[in-house]
Amino acid sequence: MICFRSDYSQGAHPEVWKALAESNFEHTDGYGLDAHCETAAGLIKDLIGKPDCAVHFMVGGTACNLCVIAAALKPYEAVIAAETGHAYVHETGGVEATGHRVIPVKAPDGKLTPESIAQAQSTGEDEHTPLPKLVYLSQPTELGTLYRASELRAISEYCRANGLYLYLDGARLACALTAKENDLSLSDLARLCDAFYLGGTKNGALFGEALVIINEEINDHFRWIVKRSGTLLAKGRLIGVQFEALLSGGKDCLWLRIAKKENAVAQILREGLGSLGVSFYANSPTNQVFPVLPEKLVERMKEDFFFYEWAKPQNGRVALRLVTGWGSTEAEADAFVSTVQTGLEP
Repeated sequence: MICFRSDYSQGAHPEVWKALAESNFEHTDGYGLDAHCETAAGLIKDLIGKPDCAVHFMVGGTACNLCVIAAALKPYEAVIAAETGHAYVHETGGVEATGHRVIPVKAPDGKLTPESIAQAQSTGEDEHTPLPKLVYLSQPTELGTLYRASELRAISEYCRANGLYLYLDGARLACALTAKENDLSLSDLARLCDAFYLGGTKNGALFGEALVIINEEINDHFRWIVKRSGTLLAKGRLIGVQFEALLSGGKDCLWLRIAKKENAVAQILREGLGSLGVSFYANSPTNQVFPVLPEKLVERMKEDFFFYEWAKPQNGRVALRLVTGWGSTEAEADAFVSTVQTGLEP
């Protein structure tokens, strides 16, 4: 079975696993207050050019989203997100459980704009309605699309002019940074956002994310928020060790090399399927590919491939989401394309 279901279906990248094994018998302080977490935080601060930022090692992306929102907002304040955004669609009401409404915005390409944010902000009429206060983005989006530097800059300027926090979900940030179309850097994110995170779970780590908080208002007693949410990991050094392995080497670090490979394998899928006349649900330049295939062919392909059906079938065709991970190979991509080619032949 060839898996394109997700980029976290395998365990840790071998180099990350080696680092975990080598540190296994160490005794360290707990809850992220250890030398490994300190070193990894230093690597992040160097990469983003912000020595005075706060870095928190979190167990997963949901924990990042819930804790940032809970820390940033007052009880009557709300989140603005694209209607496809993870914080709105895939947190099982977790954001709302913190006491904050998520206001969805129509975004056909998965991206917000200053205009769409302004429209959502206008929903906060008076004390009878939640007051929008935080803008949630992801890079790449759930549709694999990318914010260009000019787009993120415009959103950041709008947020600052209108009293909104800007938070960026970076679960697949490495794939965004290494995409050919990308023109944003980590230092740009640090300058334009109030908080963002470097995703590890979906990019070679066994688990874990590195949350960067730029705005001290959000960082105030943040560890208390994490503890209260039940996500302050006692063996926190396990995340620090992984990010040491992922981020050592600067611009040639493993974290970026993994993403480059994931994007390259995804490009084989994209170009190969495109050459067969296959259409795509979304135009993604990262490690997510969204081909639209005949429903009958999709059913047959389930015997040999594991993938996600992104949308309900329409007119006998169904949109898939194929995601490449650190262990995905060119041969697996070629096999998928070849199977589709055979299935499309009369």
